Amino acid sequence: MAIINFGSINIDHVYHVDHFVKPGETLASTQYQQLLGGKGANQSIALALAGAEVRHVGSIHEGDAAFKQFLIKKGVDCRGVKCHDTPSGHAIIQVTPSGENAIVLFGGANQTLTADSVRRGLDDTTPSDWVLTQNETSSIAEVLSQAKEKQLKVAFNPAPMSDSVKELPLDCVDLLIVNETEAAAITGESELDSILQAFREHWQHAEVIITLGKAGVIMLRDQETIQVDAFRVEASDTTAAGDTFIGYFLSAYSNKTDARQALTRGCAASAIAVTREGAAQSIPSQQEVDRFLAEHSS
Repeated sequence: MAIINFGSINIDHVYHVDHFVKPGETLASTQYQQLLGGKGANQSIALALAGAEVRHVGSIHEGDAAFKQFLIKKGVDCRGVKCHDTPSGHAIIQVTPSGENAIVLFGGANQTLTADSVRRGLDDTTPSDWVLTQNETSSIAEVLSQAKEKQLKVAFNPAPMSDSVKELPLDCVDLLIVNETEAAAITGESELDSILQAFREHWQHAEVIITLGKAGVIMLRDQETIQVDAFRVEASDTTAAGDTFIGYFLSAYSNKTDARQALTRGCAASAIAVTREGAAQSIPSQQEVDRFLAEHSS
């Protein structure tokens, strides 16, 4: 069973600052790093480190092939990653001392994915495979519709959220994973109880996960509502927290792990990630997650 991830590959330019820059302000950074990022790449690495067989489909500039090699070393099948003459996608990330971040994205090569790329990426799939995608590449509608035509399970993380998401064939989605802001934008509701009710009424075709940061996570599954608390840790950088959760949760859940147990595992991996700086570099190994869960078991 494989998970085919149609996802972004970004070069993250990370600036550590005392506070987020304000309009008209010039602000000196205390530290700078250039790292592999992108929601797609982060989620693929988390999936691979969690033990899943993951195939990444995406594009990167030919001069940035070293970042593709980083993915391969982490256990990601990158035969679907094409080198392109378009500049790689990248992100400008501000990180404050409290670990909060603000991000500006440039799509670049991530926007070169075509319907043909999707078709090739779905070659040799089996009915037990899953497809995962986010909102940082082109051809997302084709990913959703072609995956559904092949009767594959489809997980969608519509981040970063935009108005275009509502125009996608969302009836093709089997598992929607959103944070509170994205959930509010999709449902048109602002309070959590109203958001949950809207999903129960209008998303009966799919399971829905809402990540709540320090408050944990809620999953709507059939007629069941499953809530799992977050682990308490001292956060230093939240950049890849959601991606880490998705990778570890989906690796377990797609392998028939109980939903609550899979959610707990995702929360544990995310808790470890926020104690470390960077995006892909912060994602823990299976052994680290196992130790963390053993130490925090009640």
